[in-house]
Amino acid sequence: MKDLIVFTGDIVGSSRLTASELSAALNAIEGAAAVLRPALGETAFARNRGDGWQIAITEPRLQARLALLIRSKLRALGEAFSTRIAMAEGDGTLPADGNLNGASGAVFTASGQLLDSLEGPRIAHAARGPLGAALRLFDHLSEGWTPPQARAIMPMLRPDPPTQTAAASEIGITRQSLAQALASAAYPAIVEALRLIENTR
Repeated sequence: MKDLIVFTGDIVGSSRLTASELSAALNAIEGAAAVLRPALGETAFARNRGDGWQIAITEPRLQARLALLIRSKLRALGEAFSTRIAMAEGDGTLPADGNLNGASGAVFTASGQLLDSLEGPRIAHAARGPLGAALRLFDHLSEGWTPPQARAIMPMLRPDPPTQTAAASEIGITRQSLAQALASAAYPAIVEALRLIENTR
């Protein structure tokens, strides 16, 4: 057994998506975890139940950042793409083959039960408390991101974000457009809050 952070989710409104759109959404979620490796520690990803997914990590410090990166990657695909994200921290066992569908432990149960209680595209943490409160605010702020805002904020959510000039060039927009998108997406407040959370872990 080890201390794990488990993210469990499913794609909201998946029945309205084509097979290729659903695959793109799940690839985006898996890609969010890939962006933050190896800072997430030991990491595993699995798809289940057609539109469901799960991520397990061993480094708790960046869990809020990962949740926001997942949302930004999905929203960048279009406003029709969203997911519920239920997070929990606790004891669990990762299968030797890395397949989370065979994982066990109280943390997996807690994450799954929390997901069952969520309505709509929500980000929530089973621990509640200060982290749960911060995630609730992150959820509210990010729920209104437009695709251009999500595309602007994605590179800036890396642990070592690029300069705004470099990020704008990467996305293919002007630096002024990037700055406007970040401001309207509440990025300055979000990144400051993330740093406060991560520096206390």
